[in-house]
This record gives sequence, structure tokens and C-alpha cells, in this order.
Amino acid sequence: MRYILLFVILTLSSCATSRLARQAAKDDKASQGIIRDTAIVALDTPQHEIDTVKIVIGPILIDTVVQIARKDTLTFIGVGDIMMGTNYPNEDRLPPNNAKGLMADVKHLLHDADITMGNLEGVLLNEGGTPKGCRNPEVCYVFRSPTSFAANLVEAGFDIMSLANNHAGDFGDAGRKSSMKTLDSLGIRHAGLITQPYILFEKDNVKYGFAAFAPNSGCASINDIGAAKATIAHLDSLADVVIVSFHGGAEGSKYEHVPRKHEIFVGEDRGDVYRFAHSMIDAGADIIFGHGPHVTRAIEVYKGRFIAYSLGNFSTYGGFNLSGVNGLAPIVKVYTNPEGEFYKAKITPIYQTPMSPVRIDLQGRVIKRIRQLTLEDFPEAPITIDDEGWVRYSTK
Repeated sequence: MRYILLFVILTLSSCATSRLARQAAKDDKASQGIIRDTAIVALDTPQHEIDTVKIVIGPILIDTVVQIARKDTLTFIGVGDIMMGTNYPNEDRLPPNNAKGLMADVKHLLHDADITMGNLEGVLLNEGGTPKGCRNPEVCYVFRSPTSFAANLVEAGFDIMSLANNHAGDFGDAGRKSSMKTLDSLGIRHAGLITQPYILFEKDNVKYGFAAFAPNSGCASINDIGAAKATIAHLDSLADVVIVSFHGGAEGSKYEHVPRKHEIFVGEDRGDVYRFAHSMIDAGADIIFGHGPHVTRAIEVYKGRFIAYSLGNFSTYGGFNLSGVNGLAPIVKVYTNPEGEFYKAKITPIYQTPMSPVRIDLQGRVIKRIRQLTLEDFPEAPITIDDEGWVRYSTK
């Protein structure tokens, strides 16, 4: 908005010309009446002061509209489960140096997107809380990471975090509240708990909606598809792009495939992730990142929207089985138009070994595994995945 002050200076002056002309006419008449006399008339020229009048007009307001150009391509990175070490029941499974080195080798990749998202397993809590009990103690794990470890998420470049999983309630309400408070203090947005099932936010002139779901108590339910669709439809009415995270499906190397039915694991209904993902896109979701099986699963493009059915274990220090395919996972970067429609994706292969940081896998093993699983589970999908990890989709 600019103010323009215009000064108009009007100069008003009196001119002696007309007075001089009248005096000259009188002199001429007098000279005619007196033939022999010469009359010398001295004319006085009065000095007139010039008056200056200042007129101020304004201020005049001129509306200006500044339009910020929107990007023609948006990028989203999704990774799998994150548990940076636990201080329960003792500190034997805590990494050195406050876990600062766990994601150091890949943080340059994680920063290279408009939105980067992960799934936080366990709670951010220094001490206390009530450890959960489990139906089957043989497969019971509880994770409690020091709150100081959350700074590593910021350093690595995460924007949003899902709290919808079976470990978000490992230490009861005290753990949930501490996790939320810690992430809030660092500016990392989160969703998935009943107290905050979804969020809306804006970044770089783009409005995003983010929601997360799981089959576990205290979380927005993956099994209540009607309620989930209503949430996504609401977000779609307000946001440019809607991102969904789900935690569902059975766990372990025996469960790499998407069965297109409800999966029951250790007595729990872990959801029908195929039906859920399609229903969310039908309701307005644009990108879906899945978690839960602790192994990588196939990918799909449905109605021009991207689905990763499981992103595996990303950074899990201690307490996780990382043998064989359990130790392989992708960093998936999805490229879309401004409305979330899929352009292409890039898989960066990573791997973990027990009690070690994330490493880039130069052998590209998870690329080959995702390609094979996708061919087997979605043979009808026109998706190609090359050896470099580029994912392309064609409707021709």
C-alpha cells in the first residue's frame, strides 16, 4: 500500500498592466486639450506581493494485490517407524550422544521436501507413566524415549509425525501428554490420538490437512471407516492437499503382502488396510503412508493418488527385530501437482542393523523387494519401478 501526497501549488498574482493602460489613456486626452504645454507624467508602478496558496489533497490510498506464485510441483517424504531408544526398563538400549547420530547419514534427503513425515513409536517421556500390560507377554514391548531425543527429529527435517500406533499409549496418559507437549514445543505437528486426530496447517502458501489412524485404544480408529471418511472429507473441504497415515496390518516377515481383507494379529483386528486406503482416497485424501507390519509392503496408485502400504522400520534403536527384510526400508519421496495428484516417486533404499544408525543401502535391496511385492499384490496397476528407485504411473 503506498501513500502519494500531491502538492498543487497555485500562484496568484496581481498584474499592473491594466492600471498602466488606463493611465496612458488619460494622459493622451489631456495632451489634446493643452497644445503648447508638455505634460510629463510620472507613473508609479506599485509592487504587488505574490500570494502562494498550498492545497494538500490526500492521502490517496492505492490498493495493490501481491500474488505469491504457487509451486507447480509439491514433494512429500514418508518414512517408517521411529523409536530412537528406550530408557525402560533400564538405559541399556539408549544410543550415545542423545541419539544425535541416528539419522545423520540421511538428513540431507529428509530436508529435501515440502513436507516430511514419520511414525513415532513409543512415547517421549523422561520417567514415570504407567507401563502398559499386554495380552501376550511374549510379544509385549514398551518404549519410552527421553524428551531430549525429539530435537533429533527437528534436526532431521521432520514436519509432521503420526502418533496413531500401538506404542503411543505405552505409558498411559502421562506418556501421550508428554509426547504431544514435546512435539508442540519443537514445532512438529502431530495427529492420530483421540485428543487430536487431525490437523490443518499452512506452509509456503499451501494448505495441508493431516490425519492418522490405528486400531488401538486412544487413537482415531482405522476400523471405523465411516468416521474416518467424515474426517477426511472435512479436511478436503479446507485443504489443498490431504495426507493420511495409518498403522495397520499384521507384523513380521510373514506379512509382507496386502491381503485385501481384515488382518487379525495376536488377537487384535489390525484393519483391512486395502479397503481403508481406497476409502480415504474416495473421501478426498491425496497421499497415504502406511505403517505397522515392521516390514515394507507394496505401493499403489489409486485414482491418481499414491499409497504406500507399509514403510517398515526407519530408525529403531533396540527392541526391534531387524533381521532379513525387517532391516530394509525405503525413504519415499512423492511428487504431486498442487492438488495432490501423483506425478512420480523416488525410493531411496536404507537399512539398519541392531543398535546402529540408519544407512543408505548401496545394493538397493528394498527397491527390488517393493517392485516384486507390487507386481504380486497389484498386477493390474500400471506402475513401473526402475533400478534407481523411480516410480512412474501410466494410465495409457
